Formats: sequence, C-alpha cells, structure tokens
Amino acid sequence: MAKKKSWSYAQAGVNINAGNEAVRRIKALVQATIRPEVLAGPGGFSGLFALPLHEYQQPVLVAGCDGVGTKLKLAFALNKHDSIGIDCVAMCVNDILVQGAEPLFFLDYLAVGRLVPETVEQIIQGVVEGCRQAGCALLGGETAEMPGFYPEGEYDLAGFAVGAVDKCAIVDGSTCEPGDIILGLESSGLHSNGFSLVRKVLLEEANLDLAQPAGDLKRPLGIELLEPTRIYVQPVTTLLRQVGVKGMAHITGGGLQDNIARILPAGMKAVIKAGSWPVPSLFGLLQRLGTISEPEMIRTFNLGIGFVLIVAQSDLDQAGDVLTAAGEKVHIIGQITKGYPAVVVEGSIFDES
Repeated sequence: MAKKKSWSYAQAGVNINAGNEAVRRIKALVQATIRPEVLAGPGGFSGLFALPLHEYQQPVLVAGCDGVGTKLKLAFALNKHDSIGIDCVAMCVNDILVQGAEPLFFLDYLAVGRLVPETVEQIIQGVVEGCRQAGCALLGGETAEMPGFYPEGEYDLAGFAVGAVDKCAIVDGSTCEPGDIILGLESSGLHSNGFSLVRKVLLEEANLDLAQPAGDLKRPLGIELLEPTRIYVQPVTTLLRQVGVKGMAHITGGGLQDNIARILPAGMKAVIKAGSWPVPSLFGLLQRLGTISEPEMIRTFNLGIGFVLIVAQSDLDQAGDVLTAAGEKVHIIGQITKGYPAVVVEGSIFDES
C-alpha cells in the first residue's frame, strides 16, 4: 500500500514564517503612530487604549468602518501599494470627523491570497501615513493569508476607526437653518469611490494607458487615479475649536446630493451653485469619454469637493480664515433654504456646448 502524503500548512498555501516576518516589519512602522494613551499596540491579541477622560465632560465614542473598494485594482495593475492605505484610513476618519469626533485609534484588516512581507510592509506604510495625518494610533489589525480565495497578487483592505467627542459638541446638522452657508473643501481627485465606473470607461472602453497622461492631465493616468484620499482631520478639528459648525458631510459615493442630504433636518434644502469651485479635469475626461449624464456624475463622484461644512453666515469670515490658515482651499458652494428636495444643484457642472 502506497504511503499517504503528509501535508503541511505551508503546502496548503499559508506561510506562517512569512506572516511573522510581515508582523516584524509592521511593528517598526507602527511606532510612528503611538499616542500616550496606547497601553499595548499591534503584536498582542488585542490593542489597549486608555480613553483620555480628563479631556471630555461627557465622552461619546464614535466609530466607523470602510474599505478602499475597486480602487485596489489600480494598485494591483501598477504594482504600487504604498499609498492605498492612506485611502483606507481617510475613508474611516473623515466619516467619524463628520460628527465632530477626534480620531483616537485605527484598526486594519488585510486579506491576501499569498502573503509577501515586502508588499504587506508597503501597504501598512500607507496606513501608518494615514494615521499620522489623522493624529490617531494604529492600534492593531489582522493580516489573513487566504490561498485560493484571492487571485495571485491581489488583496482586500478594510479599516475601522474609533474617535471621541463631547456629547454637547456632537455635530449632526440639526441646527441648520435658512441663510446658513455651505463651504466646500477641495478633494485631491477621485478619492476612493466610483472606480467601478472609472475602470469601465477609461480602461475597458477607452483602453487608455495607465502609464501615459490622458486628456488635459499633467501626470500619467495611473498616478492620477491612485492619488490618495485627502484626510481633513487636522484643519477641521482646528476649526471646531473656534467656530460653531452646524453640519458636516464627507463626500463619497452618492456625491454632494446624497451625502449632504443625510445631515439636513426636515424642511431644509441645500442649494449648491455649480461653477462655485474648480472641477478637476479628470472628471471632465470621465464625463466626455463615458458620455455620462451630469446627474449621474453628480451622484457618483465628489467632482472636486471632498468635505462640506455648514456654518452660520455670521461665522463665515472666521471659518474661512481658520481653514485657509490651516492650508485648505475653501469655496462657498451654496446656502441652506427652506424646501424640498433636500439638495439641489443649480446650473451646469460641465460645459454642454
């Protein structure tokens, strides 16, 4: 009788030694994100964070999770993995920032088909940079090697952010009223939504070369598409300490219409003025090559505005000064009025002549 083959975990596709090497590399990177409240970070079974209770009267924890979506396909195609982690952090911390929360710590989940320590290190470099920009600690995470589940060279990345805000300082849009001003902070490009449509139009239909500029773009298309999502934590938290912001929205999937609508009280309408901010040429390229209708563009992409704040007219000048001093390009993009539907875009975003 033939001897039965003896199998190992490594032969099944899971390399424990590679996993340990990845953890070793990550530990060295994480030190850059440590805050005084961190009691135990990555490497153990869990992370420990001492909530700084002395900074709050009635602390409320605010949590959010998100991923990077099919933007990852661009990272795979270009074999460039050092910035995609910024997107992961940004999508989470910008979301909890909307409630007025300061991000305290972040957890990541990375699932790969085959674990390559060098690639994992590059991905976590981006996560660390995102945490550094947001001022939060990378408290822990999970790296899972899942052979047969993901194609060779591909992975998925998700994140989880926890922040805190005083109960009396929660920003929820409930005090918005007619006459309030809508401010828009510029995006860095597509950020991390709409990439299924982007890839369909630019890569599958138009067959553009990622290594070459396209249209009016100054950089190669692939670099433009991989530009990381902006993190708005530092300038917005600076503003919140000085101005009573009434409402905020992170402009992701659903665009200006759907995201601003989420924070408006009943009976209030946001009127957005097309032409009140510069729309990056990448969006025009997408619209032309895909013959995408303007309503579809407005509901799919941020169109150059990544974060929105609503302030009283009396606070407009101070808010603009604070945000400009913090390095933001601020645009007055609309106003709150009475009415329905919740968000209306007046005018044309794109030249239809």
